[in-house]
Amino acid sequence: MKVLFNCHVPFSLAHGGAQIQIEQTRRALELEGVVVEPLQWWEDTQRGDVLQHFGRLPAHILKLAQSKGMKVVVADLLTAMGSRPIWKIRLHRWMMLAVKKALPGQLISPLNWDTYPLADACTALTAWEAHLIRYLYDTPAGRVHVVPNGVEDVFFRAPAVQRGPWLICTATVTPRKRVLETAQAAVAARTPLWVLGRPYDERDAYGQEFEALAKAHPELVRYQGPMSDRQQLAEAYRSARGFVLLSTMESLSLSALEAAACETPLLLGDLPWARSVFGAKACYCSISAGTDTTATALRRFYDAAPTLPCPDRPMSWPEVARAYIEVYRKILR
Repeated sequence: MKVLFNCHVPFSLAHGGAQIQIEQTRRALELEGVVVEPLQWWEDTQRGDVLQHFGRLPAHILKLAQSKGMKVVVADLLTAMGSRPIWKIRLHRWMMLAVKKALPGQLISPLNWDTYPLADACTALTAWEAHLIRYLYDTPAGRVHVVPNGVEDVFFRAPAVQRGPWLICTATVTPRKRVLETAQAAVAARTPLWVLGRPYDERDAYGQEFEALAKAHPELVRYQGPMSDRQQLAEAYRSARGFVLLSTMESLSLSALEAAACETPLLLGDLPWARSVFGAKACYCSISAGTDTTATALRRFYDAAPTLPCPDRPMSWPEVARAYIEVYRKILR
């Protein structure tokens, strides 16, 4: 079996979870005996059994791939849509239906709404996003599969240690992740917060404001940039009092899964992705709350963390690879 991977966002321009997802999925599939290659747009002799696109593949390219005998898997992240309130999602569907009735097909086709129902299979990271693919785009239920992100073995193997005083937040320092707002609440609540990550651009004003806050309160905000050593990162999760991620938009946080693999209590932004994955095994905080309300939630979580239940065990990357192989085999049959 040969699978061609494609993605329209260059890794060199936007580091983050999507890159890790693609790289780890490829590595795990290869260990299971699947041949995986990047789609080579310059090579007219390249062939494959399956084209897997990470994102929303333009429908005309999807049809070209199918005309060449390939099955197409669309692995999209509905991050923004999945983070909206229910009434906005219903309004969005109503507007889509109205536009389809009012405008000719050639004006709608660039939006690629028909990508999902035309694909041989669509994969979603959570049950919530799988629901949205069916609900918004009228995708047949049998073509939609939930295949979450995985976690590297190093996080499962990390031994239990005495937990320290620090809450840990592993995220890119950007407004969407609300790292600055979380740190401000930690200072107000007097709850030590350890942040691992970096801005997309060192000149970014948001990142600079966060760094200034960390320097002004080193006893409460610990910041050292990203931690590339995976063993050290696993040890950091194991030693943390709890994990905090209060982002405004998320699909399925890799860092939350890593913390869960290390049995670290979770405080997450109150969004459907989080509740659909962790349910009652995590604590939640409103993503629109001000500093005082967030500080109260942080303090409550900090005090309760030692007695909170462990999150459920996430999947490993080999388990994710085997789930994808089942999808490939189904559509190839």
